[in-house]
Amino acid sequence: MNRHLEGFLEMLAAERAAAANTLLAYRADLEDFAAFAAGHGKNLATADAALLRAYLESLAKRGFAARSQARKLSALRQFHRFLLREGHRPDDPSAALDAPRLGKTLPKFLTEEEITALLEAAASRAGRPGLVATAAIEMLYASGLRVSELLALPRSALMQAKVTGAGVAAVLIRGKGGRERIVPLSSAAAAALTRLVAAEKTPSPWLFAGRDRRQRMTRQGLALLLKETALAAGLDPALLSPHVLRHSFATHLLARGADLRSLQALLGHASIATTEIYTHLTGERLREVLERYHPLARENAGATRANPTRARATRARVTRE
Repeated sequence: MNRHLEGFLEMLAAERAAAANTLLAYRADLEDFAAFAAGHGKNLATADAALLRAYLESLAKRGFAARSQARKLSALRQFHRFLLREGHRPDDPSAALDAPRLGKTLPKFLTEEEITALLEAAASRAGRPGLVATAAIEMLYASGLRVSELLALPRSALMQAKVTGAGVAAVLIRGKGGRERIVPLSSAAAAALTRLVAAEKTPSPWLFAGRDRRQRMTRQGLALLLKETALAAGLDPALLSPHVLRHSFATHLLARGADLRSLQALLGHASIATTEIYTHLTGERLREVLERYHPLARENAGATRANPTRARATRARVTRE
């Protein structure tokens, strides 16, 4: 057991409130590099820039995607900054490394019609699977939760849902890094959760319980349930996941006029730069925004009524510029 690795993970847990899955991911990435370093007669704490560069090259040869390479490099950078800050080594060999180029990937999302079909298919399923599927889809799509946030909801969250000043029920969510936020609970989602809890013969401490009622439902169990529901709705199950529902929530809100700052708060993003990926709206939507809010567009509209010839000339000038 590498003491520097353990110290680094303890720091992440204590100072940054890193989630268990985050700690497991860091451990796996750093242990992978440790195995590579051992093959070259070095260890985590004695690696130099040349060894780190050779490791990144080996990742590409092993078929790791650029995004996976970038994640592993991020883990190495944070680990070596920790070593430098704690005085375990005098330098940071990762500082000179360049991150792999990442292609810009837009989030996948469902259309509003597909969401409706999905909810109808979930409601038509008999027994507990239908209740769980309906409640999960309502929560993921109506509130934009991460799957980890959804599955971590205790049964008491439903009883403790508070009504905001706008008369809308809301629940307290603890997200990434221990950050808390208030998210709205739609009436449909609240009703679906109430039906799910009322149908449980054996009470559980979790809203979404697993086969063992003392444990919460697993990600794999929920993913399988969603894919089964997608098939029933006539959708490609490969296109559906909890994260796709979160993306759909954000995309549809933005398309209907929500501002980025509000969306950032709802999604629990630490940086608005993360939220900006959802600005992949159609040209038609952007044109509508421009015509509605841009002062020159409003001026043109008035000019069209007063002087059509002047309006055409103004549009031509704007086009050339």
